[in-house]
Amino acid sequence: MPHSPPEAAPAESIALRAFAALECVAAGAQALTLDDITASLALPKSTVFRILNLLTAAGLLHRDASSKRYTAGARLTAFAVELWRNASLRAPWHRALELAVQETGESCNLTLLEHDRVLYIDRVETHQPLRLHLDIGTRVPLHCTASGKIFLSQMSPAAVQALLGPEPYERFTPSTLTTYAALAAELEQTRRTQCGIHDSELFADSVAVAVPITDLNGRWFAAVAMHAPASRASIASAMQAVPALQRAARTIAATMVCSPAAQA
Repeated sequence: MPHSPPEAAPAESIALRAFAALECVAAGAQALTLDDITASLALPKSTVFRILNLLTAAGLLHRDASSKRYTAGARLTAFAVELWRNASLRAPWHRALELAVQETGESCNLTLLEHDRVLYIDRVETHQPLRLHLDIGTRVPLHCTASGKIFLSQMSPAAVQALLGPEPYERFTPSTLTTYAALAAELEQTRRTQCGIHDSELFADSVAVAVPITDLNGRWFAAVAMHAPASRASIASAMQAVPALQRAARTIAATMVCSPAAQA
């Protein structure tokens, strides 16, 4: 009796496998090899190779000719940018920040790590006349900001030093930490307290506190921060805002992090 041809995988399964490959590459701390992605997806290597070829041909992934490693392609990057601009997606983030501002009385913002800078992707200003105004899209250094310390605290010492470059680090005020030794102690405190602080290090008359937004693997991938003039607040008083910031972080995380059931 002749054998029946193997049944083709459902289109939904193929689409979800391709999307899982995109998620794997997007979440990678560095460019990934075929073996890296195969191990993550737990699929046959030949299947993963076909999926990656399809995604590369579509411009969603880029394969370096020399290293043969995969990174996000131009089309996937453009798609991510459009997502960040999407008003309906941003609405729950903005509302969470508004509630945090109502509770704390100070400006609050949502940030991401972008290469060697902190990127402001949303912000709600306080109604108080004296405030520090920073537009969405603003980029600030890592070593002297509350959110920056959140991101740096998750890296190894070698990774931090490589990212920040040679010492002394750029000084913005008399309070700026310009050596790794001084910064390392504060990063250890940030890991322990799960709270980053800024005490007039980037702007002379400014204090800030930041808390992480956490994914299912415990990775701190974004942050919610509060800023206030140092003439109106101290680090001690700003720390009282941490519970409100943590509530905002949990609300925002719920819109960014899918449940284990959804991942399955």
